[in-house]
Amino acid sequence: MSPATYPLSVRARFDQPGRWLWLVKWLLLIPHYIILFFLWLAFAVVTVIAFFAILFTTRYPRGLFDFNVGVLRWSWRVSYYGYTALATDRYPPFTLADVPDYPARLEVDYPQQLNRWLPLVKWLLAFPQYLLVGALVGSGYAVSSGMENGRGFAYSGPSLIGASVLIAAVALLFTARYPAGLYDLVVGVNRWSYRLVVYVALMTDRYPPFRLDQGGDDPEAPAEPAEPAEPAAV
Repeated sequence: MSPATYPLSVRARFDQPGRWLWLVKWLLLIPHYIILFFLWLAFAVVTVIAFFAILFTTRYPRGLFDFNVGVLRWSWRVSYYGYTALATDRYPPFTLADVPDYPARLEVDYPQQLNRWLPLVKWLLAFPQYLLVGALVGSGYAVSSGMENGRGFAYSGPSLIGASVLIAAVALLFTARYPAGLYDLVVGVNRWSYRLVVYVALMTDRYPPFRLDQGGDDPEAPAEPAEPAEPAAV
């Protein structure tokens, strides 16, 4: 990973949603919402444990790190299917693991070493990010931080992403098409919000960039490994 590359990769592949399904996705997603409620409680507890581990060892325990990555991954798939993107009709799988063929994927590079003292002030350093991301995502968004004993930073107010997804839903209903510009914006807002979560959850020391990277391809993500070349015929 190059120094300019952010350790979080949020990728998306547009998967043409149908005209009507978004009307009932809130009902279809109830099992996921219930499970994610408990997963995010566990995420908060794991972050508190990781805080002390980093303080004393400068390392984030790998098993705990992988669990929290899995929670973020699960959340991103549900968000992509549900009402923070509406960009696929493929039902999210019930797993913390990566699903390579699902149109929404998330990865976080494991940090070999973290600053021992930075977790004490990350909640304060991230304050400008709270304001900006809060303005983008509006109500219904929360970030869990070990520094606040698992309590969330909740934002309320008009939601840019909510308005964008609503317009996309109406466009799907009447035209069966998802406006490309809105799709790029929605993915970009989600990407920024996950960068903030990863930072305040102590999973990286890299400060999130003040940038809305739109579109399905994450410009900060490491490049996919190239396929090996076929041997030349003799």
